[in-house]
Amino acid sequence: MSRRQFLRSAVLSITGAALMLGTAGVALAADKPPIKVGILHSLSGTMAISETTLKDVMLMLIEEQNKKGGVLGRKLEPVVVDPASNWPLFAEKARELLAVQKVSATFGCWTSVSRKSVLPVFEELNGILFYPVQYEGEESSRNVFYTGAAPNQQAVPAVDYLIGEGVQRWVLAGTDYVYPRTTNKILEAYLKAKGVKAEDIMINYTPFGHADWQSIVKDIKKFGSAGKKTAVVSTINGDANVPFYKELANQGIKATDIPVIAFSVGEEELAGIDTKPLQGHLAAWNYFQSVKTPINAEFIKKWQTFTKNPKRVTNDPMEAHFIGFNMWVQAVEKAGTTDPDKVIDAMVGVAVPNLSGGYSAMLPNHHITKPVLIGEVQADGQFETVWKTPGLVAGDEWSDYLPDSKDLIADWRKPLSCGNFNTATGKCGAK
Repeated sequence: MSRRQFLRSAVLSITGAALMLGTAGVALAADKPPIKVGILHSLSGTMAISETTLKDVMLMLIEEQNKKGGVLGRKLEPVVVDPASNWPLFAEKARELLAVQKVSATFGCWTSVSRKSVLPVFEELNGILFYPVQYEGEESSRNVFYTGAAPNQQAVPAVDYLIGEGVQRWVLAGTDYVYPRTTNKILEAYLKAKGVKAEDIMINYTPFGHADWQSIVKDIKKFGSAGKKTAVVSTINGDANVPFYKELANQGIKATDIPVIAFSVGEEELAGIDTKPLQGHLAAWNYFQSVKTPINAEFIKKWQTFTKNPKRVTNDPMEAHFIGFNMWVQAVEKAGTTDPDKVIDAMVGVAVPNLSGGYSAMLPNHHITKPVLIGEVQADGQFETVWKTPGLVAGDEWSDYLPDSKDLIADWRKPLSCGNFNTATGKCGAK
């Protein structure tokens, strides 16, 4: 069957048999050693603005699980390391977690370059990584569970939304590393397939931590003055977002003139800037704090109680860790062990509540089902949902719009057990 038919059938089979394993609390056994859980997030450097909160939410989730009796009657022990926004250091810290600390699972990374850095370590030492952030796709590892959005769960729907709003010229602005470059490669191909001309696409990359946006924003303003409705699709990451949005305001660029739709700016990033001039700009995520569901209201309350801060915000990658952690707990209970091979096999089919409503399921490609939401920045730094998918979208690891990947699928169930099976040649590992 085609890769598209395969993905649809996988979703139907997984969601139809979603595993609703109970995690009823049991008394922690004092004579049993704790289960160590790795937390691999930057607590310093350019990415600390985004990643520190993910460390905090993991500590909250582990504390809550211990109150329920831990896992398999054993207490969970967090092991926190700081890779300091240093990509080679991510690999060193990952090795420390797996080889020295002997963690059973690791929750971590934000940028794709950090994930790419640790991937060989997790595969070599057979560790388990839960990656909670939107990414560029074009990857599926047996040792990684991708709980953030694939391009078809964020970038492509965002472009479709803007096309529906009449946008004809496109600025693809990103930080200079693998996620923005690959995502923009997909979006450029997608836009051209939709009939957009090359001269109506402007692509720009800046380094991590870039601060001087005056000339770039000036170029964006000029590009948007050609008489066609223009939008910026932003894959700018980390603390560079703060001066970028400030410069938009300085040059008088309003959302009614040139809207910006961001893939890496959420409530946490907006908490550090004056959002009033940014009203109307957009973000595409799978969750917003403003979502009105009972489970989200409970999550926000627990978060603000845990942090002792009634103004502390939530965001999409936090929800991804919420989903991934609860999936891991269920898979360990199902397997009856923390043995990585058995837990990896048990993960496929696990379904847990998400915060936006409904259940997210783990698919054979190690991606999950998620809703897609477009939110508009409000004066208080929150997002008002202006569009959402009618149901959950299955994460597609290989893009339909790139020639080298359009025929590839991933299925980590036996007997296939392959992350890049070519449906045209019938071979695993053929790109």
